[in-house]
Amino acid sequence: MKKSLFLAVIILASAFSSNAFAEKKKPKSVEPMVVEPATKLVTPSDTVSYAAGLSATEGLLGYLMSTLHVDTAYMNDFVRGYMDAYLKAKDPAFQAYSAGANVGSQVKDRVFPGMSKELVGTNDSLTALPFHAGFIAGLRQDTSIFKLADARKLYQTRSLAARDLRNKVYREENEAWLKSNATKPGVVVLPSGLQYKVIKEGDGAMPKATDQVKVVYEGKTIDGKVFDATSRHGDVQFDTFRCDQVIKGWTEALTKMKVGSKWEVFIPQDLAYGASEAGQIKPYSTLIFTVELVGISDPVAAAPAPKADEPAVKKTVKTKAKRGTRK
Repeated sequence: MKKSLFLAVIILASAFSSNAFAEKKKPKSVEPMVVEPATKLVTPSDTVSYAAGLSATEGLLGYLMSTLHVDTAYMNDFVRGYMDAYLKAKDPAFQAYSAGANVGSQVKDRVFPGMSKELVGTNDSLTALPFHAGFIAGLRQDTSIFKLADARKLYQTRSLAARDLRNKVYREENEAWLKSNATKPGVVVLPSGLQYKVIKEGDGAMPKATDQVKVVYEGKTIDGKVFDATSRHGDVQFDTFRCDQVIKGWTEALTKMKVGSKWEVFIPQDLAYGASEAGQIKPYSTLIFTVELVGISDPVAAAPAPKADEPAVKKTVKTKAKRGTRK
């Protein structure tokens, strides 16, 4: 309930921001701004209203400071803005100004840094004043320097060229790393390009591609940054999945390991995510995994193809897990 009151305040603020676009009537006279409303409570309604307003601020101060970066030394200014937003909720000029301030903050914090990042590694860079001039020209539909389509094409051409250059350099760096790693003692190189090093050799069974296995692992890129690990998955002893439902490099490695084995596996980009970006993993990344094969669960059979007179998707039937099998 307390959280819902706080959320109601945030939703109310969003509603005020959208009224400028919904209201198309002529401006009405605005009451004089009241920085702090009178607190004389005469009726029971006054009392419960005051209590409701106070309750609605629970958690708000922390949000203002940590998320909106409001300095509490300027709380009077915040209160003035709050009352302006309330009293001028139907004033198109004020709402346009508020929307502009909101968009300007988003551009400063996210849009400009994000678009600048797309040009990293090239001689091109974004500077603030020309960027804002172009942005404002777009808002005013000013095509005296560029038409929107031409501006978009120019930026996209430069940013795509920058991305391709970054990817080329990064791909070559990863290929060179693999080439060097292949010469290290104990590293085995398979025909596919997959590399591995045995840390501990197990003596258990070797899984098939359709088997569901239990593994403990940690994955990182060649710069040593860990992007995933069993230890990050909460209170679990191991992860469970089918060998053929992961990247190719994992499938190949797992089906060559015996239960009880622990390997360090070096997966080339073409056996991993290739040119695609996957979370923290950049395109063309070589992946390094420490993998311990803990066990093999019962084989998971593929679902039979539906008959011609049956629907392709059937309702899921819940079944109890067999004792000793972790899901």
